[in-house]
Amino acid sequence: MEKQTLSFQAEVKQLLHLVTHSLYSNKEIFLRELVSNASDACDKLRFEALNDASLFEDQPNLEIRIGFDKEARRIIISDNGIGLSAQEAIDHLGTIAKSGTKEFMAKLDGDKARDANLIGQFGVGFYSGYIVADRITVESRRAGLAATEGVRWSSEGTGDFEVETITRERRGTDIILHLREGEDEFLATWKLKSIVGKYSDHISLPVLMRKESWDAEKGENVVSDDWEPVNKAAAIWTRSKSDITDAEYKAFYEQLTYDTTAPLAYTHNRVEGRTEYTQLLYIPAKAPFDLWNRDKRGGVKLYVKRVFIMDDAEALMPVYLRFVKGVIDSADLPLNVSRELLQESRDVKAIREGSTKRVLSMLESLADHEDAAEKAKYADFWKQFGAVLKEGIGEDHANQERLAKLLRFASTQADEGVSFADYVSRMKEGQEAIYYITAETLAAAKNSPQLEIFKKKGIEVLLFTDRVDEWMLSHLYEFEGKSLQSVAKGAVDLGTLQDEEEKKQAEAAAESFKPTLDRLKAALASRAKDVRVTTRLVDSPACLVVEEGDMSGHLARLLKQAGQSAPNSQPVLEVNAEHALVKKLAALPEGAAQFDDLAQVLFDNALLAEGGQLEDPAAHVKRIQALILG
Repeated sequence: MEKQTLSFQAEVKQLLHLVTHSLYSNKEIFLRELVSNASDACDKLRFEALNDASLFEDQPNLEIRIGFDKEARRIIISDNGIGLSAQEAIDHLGTIAKSGTKEFMAKLDGDKARDANLIGQFGVGFYSGYIVADRITVESRRAGLAATEGVRWSSEGTGDFEVETITRERRGTDIILHLREGEDEFLATWKLKSIVGKYSDHISLPVLMRKESWDAEKGENVVSDDWEPVNKAAAIWTRSKSDITDAEYKAFYEQLTYDTTAPLAYTHNRVEGRTEYTQLLYIPAKAPFDLWNRDKRGGVKLYVKRVFIMDDAEALMPVYLRFVKGVIDSADLPLNVSRELLQESRDVKAIREGSTKRVLSMLESLADHEDAAEKAKYADFWKQFGAVLKEGIGEDHANQERLAKLLRFASTQADEGVSFADYVSRMKEGQEAIYYITAETLAAAKNSPQLEIFKKKGIEVLLFTDRVDEWMLSHLYEFEGKSLQSVAKGAVDLGTLQDEEEKKQAEAAAESFKPTLDRLKAALASRAKDVRVTTRLVDSPACLVVEEGDMSGHLARLLKQAGQSAPNSQPVLEVNAEHALVKKLAALPEGAAQFDDLAQVLFDNALLAEGGQLEDPAAHVKRIQALILG
């Protein structure tokens, strides 16, 4: 066939402009695409040769070669795969987004389709070469055709392409990129090696480049005629688990994350079915410095058929598991046309759900392990990542129950490591609720006046001190049928844990103390929603609580610290009628000047005891000084 000039079968000018300027976020992706296509071509040859071994001709070893010519400003990507006939070059390279691999797959059915699952299905990857090249020449010969039936295809990507028959001894394809001005950075061995290492390191075929060594006399690197592999050509996650040692798993983790500390745990699985993928996931031992930056891109590395696609595949792992590191390699995923962005689909959702459950199973194995050393690993994990895991209670309702079992807290009986299950197992007979308190620090929670009645009766109370706890509690209402109840909200009702005599005494005290309560309500009208006799205090004179359904004082303070507005709701002041200070207050005559000051001091002290801040500290100091002076 003599040289012909043909037109692309699409509005190629606009589409190529889109490919070269919009679809790809960085230029170096062109090499990933072309190496991936070369790998696909070799995989196709290997598959077709199962029925016709003569297709291998005299080249049984499949490989990809990358070379460059500085003088001519060209990069050449070669493979000895299936190759193209003249008609295939016209059909496959003459139409944007027409994928020869996709057509090849369409011809397979049943078992053959499963056997060929390594063969890619990509469309516009070839045209990514125009990111750096102003002309692309393709020289190819299909396996099984005569040497005289080779083909040369060439185009500047401006609407037309030229095609002609050539003599070509070698089967396979050479893609020759004639670089644009300003793209000389790619005419360097180190640059091309680094791109292969980043994107194509785990392709199963060897990717070869000429050896380069330093020539002291010339004062420059000299390229030899010998070729050497520049990729590892072995993806650890594609190997059988029984063939991989613990040391190899840990070495891969270090290579993947640059973290020299061994991971706490890892899981390696191949998932088959409608959605096929392999996952190798790790739980790090140490939290990164930017763990709490939710805007930071996070996620696992995504590969499609061992071709690296992206570093942070956020769509494949929920945000609350952003500390998980690892690799997910899918048989096929719905990427956009540039293969850089995941498109939400049933497959993506299935991988995300499957990976989430696998990570939770890994954490459950650590948490429930009978071996003390393994169980200690979960305690280490919780110190590093526990607060982040709590985010999942509100974000992942499907796994909320599993997550709740993994939570650990401090309590009035232990400073750390208390699970909901531990708490429930220690509940008093007749106790209906799981009691908790939120505070800024562990010390503030432990010494809160609201705990006094619970300490007196030996009732355990969980101490929540992480900033995320208030948000978590807005989504978690119960555990295994036991409701969660704040000791700082509403009136204390201990049910059968409080005997009848105590209830009668409380009612009698409230009745006899009513005149003083009325005076306190008047004195604190601008600060307290109500004043009532408490049943929760033993040693303290007063405490602040909020009504059921109102925002806690701790949460209101957190919102203000974050620069957000909080509802302007007033607390309830509860007073201990048996306390000496309160009795002194009740004994002051009607109209006594000291009453209002003492009432304000009582309120301020209660506010400070729960970790709040005074709006007017100077006024509080003056009142204290006046009371001291008498």
